[in-house]
Amino acid sequence: MRTPPSSAPSGKAKTDAAWSASIRLFHWLIAVLIFIQFAMGWLAVGWRLSPTKINLFVWHKSIGMLILALVIARLLNRLARPTPPLPADTPAWERAAARWSHALLYVLMIAMPLTGWVINSAAGIPFRIFWQLPLPPLIAPDKHTAEVVALVHFALGIAFVALLMLHIGAALRHHFVKRNNVLRRMLPSRRLVK
Repeated sequence: MRTPPSSAPSGKAKTDAAWSASIRLFHWLIAVLIFIQFAMGWLAVGWRLSPTKINLFVWHKSIGMLILALVIARLLNRLARPTPPLPADTPAWERAAARWSHALLYVLMIAMPLTGWVINSAAGIPFRIFWQLPLPPLIAPDKHTAEVVALVHFALGIAFVALLMLHIGAALRHHFVKRNNVLRRMLPSRRLVK
């Protein structure tokens, strides 16, 4: 009589488990939007003053608010789903680095759109998300605050890029150097290498 697959040792099964479909969808959708967001931000800042520049900023701000909403939904979704553990041979320092870097990614994914929202509010510019939904101001207009928070927003952007590079590098290290399933279980397909 053949042993059913479900009777595999629970530790191995948990280590090889893929993230839930909803978590993977949130992950890749937010990742794509973040790369679009950085491109839109750089284009908008560098573009000459024109209707195109204004439209680029509307896209940038709107995508930022969309990312904020998706990150909050992703956090709620993640709290309701089990987190696949790292492989058993993962050293303690690497586990701590993974926890801290993921926490910082969430902090930055929330802080970036919030600081953008503060900049827009302090600049006193009425704004509609995707030209439709009015975004209420968080603070009263104040030019100095807008300038200071713009610097913070820029610094957070640089930190975000550095952390994203670390995150991508760690995922590639798991895949190509450590040859485990850490990256594969976040990919759209659930098929994993045993």
